[in-house]
Amino acid sequence: MVDLKDKYNTPWRKMSTAIYAPPNEGKVYGSVDMDVTEAIKFIEKQRREGKYITLTHIATAALGRALKYDVPEINAFVRRGKLVPRDDVVVTVAVNMGEGGEMGSVRIREAHRKTVFEIAGEIIEKAKAARSGTENKAMRNKYIFSKIPWPFRRWLFRFLKWLTNELGFQLKSLGLTHNAFGSILLSNIGSHGLSIGMGALFPASKLPAAVFMGYAEEKPVVRNGEIVIRTIMPVAVTIDHRMMDGYHGGKLASSGKRYIENPELLANPPKEETETG
Repeated sequence: MVDLKDKYNTPWRKMSTAIYAPPNEGKVYGSVDMDVTEAIKFIEKQRREGKYITLTHIATAALGRALKYDVPEINAFVRRGKLVPRDDVVVTVAVNMGEGGEMGSVRIREAHRKTVFEIAGEIIEKAKAARSGTENKAMRNKYIFSKIPWPFRRWLFRFLKWLTNELGFQLKSLGLTHNAFGSILLSNIGSHGLSIGMGALFPASKLPAAVFMGYAEEKPVVRNGEIVIRTIMPVAVTIDHRMMDGYHGGKLASSGKRYIENPELLANPPKEETETG
């Protein structure tokens, strides 16, 4: 039986944490086209029945289950040169804060256990709280840091990054904990009319990846040798290469496609949770 620690801290992982600095150096990018035709039909059916869900809610549920059941080894963070597994699956979802173009975020804890309907309700409620400034301490602190004069602001951020990323300390009073930004970030840039975008990884976030949903639109594609019209959504991902590589990215993509192309799988708790819960 393979030791769980060895599963996380393979020889390459140990090397990569020394070779690369936090993700400003070791970033990898990728993209995949998702066929969301069935997901759109599923959404429309649920709305006719009075249940409001979106593609973002479906993608959040899909990521939660993928991290738990398909690529659990990336649900980790780097501390003092080693990958440390997280105790929970937390999908952080970027939300528009309203006027002025500011972006905030909400965190969905135990995302793997929840149905897409539970996740939809939670995101809606937490987004309201985030807009009122009560949801995420780490996001609220950006307003405090923005008041510090330059260049002291940059010096302070570098010092905090050194404490949290390099030494592995948590600064709970500032909201800078190992789970402050969750297990993975999801952002729907398609809601802003963008087809694809390779986003940044915030250096202090300790995220293995950030996923960006593009604008979904009808396109001609080949299915079973015939040209048909399907609704296609491009999805891009920015990866911290210290924690992920092409193998993990491929597993994450294939798992995400399976759930998004079969959204009814997300309408109920996963079988494992039903049996043990």
